[in-house]
Amino acid sequence: MTLTGPQCEEACRLLREAERRVAPIDPLSELLPGLEVADAYAVQQGNIARRLSAGATVVGHKVGLTAAAMQQLLGVDEPDFGHLLDDMVHRDGGTVPAARYCLPRIEPEICFRLARPLRGPDVTVEDVLEATEAVAPALEIVDSRIRDWKITLADTVADNASAAGLVCGPWTPLGDAPDLATVTAELLVDGEAVATGSGKEVLGHPAAAVAWLANTLAAFGTALEPGHVVLPGTMTTAPFVSAGQRIEARFSALGPVSVTFV
Repeated sequence: MTLTGPQCEEACRLLREAERRVAPIDPLSELLPGLEVADAYAVQQGNIARRLSAGATVVGHKVGLTAAAMQQLLGVDEPDFGHLLDDMVHRDGGTVPAARYCLPRIEPEICFRLARPLRGPDVTVEDVLEATEAVAPALEIVDSRIRDWKITLADTVADNASAAGLVCGPWTPLGDAPDLATVTAELLVDGEAVATGSGKEVLGHPAAAVAWLANTLAAFGTALEPGHVVLPGTMTTAPFVSAGQRIEARFSALGPVSVTFV
């Protein structure tokens, strides 16, 4: 840790206010020089603890930076993670007020729902698949409380890995699903295809991202619990979205999922 306790508290406050007021701030890495990833996770944990104290509950986690291009962009060689809370979940086919976000983007992902706990540090892809009850087509809403998405790894980690929302489609028992690395997704905005990708874009296999998460959480004394959901990372690029747009992702074998920003 390089930041003092008061500096960490100030970082927490700045991000909370940015989210509450929907008013992005300058990068924390500039406001608090020396901000390291360990500091950033402490900031993330601090703000999650406050939200839990206010009545929110953890429903799962998201993994970010699983695509090679994004890792190269931020100069990192591994993913990051954030928390998913119950107040982030939206109904498939429903609407979401665009005004609650600073500058949102959308990502199609294969969501996992666990039937058994996963506790690192030695979780494998096979362990993940054995613990998974079902998978679903999903859209992750990502948003940055950092102005214009000018982020370093520490900035996005502190900002809950840019997590902002989750929309899940119908669940398919894992035993009825194909090899998740072969699942493809087509992302459409207002009916127009804007991106395509497959499960292999996510660390080679989406379950590899879930295994990484379980092993990483072990260092924080945390495990993935039965009933938890995990977003392993986007299968395509992540376009910006705005009010009036309908977003749909069509997944081979898993079906569609959609949301409209109003």
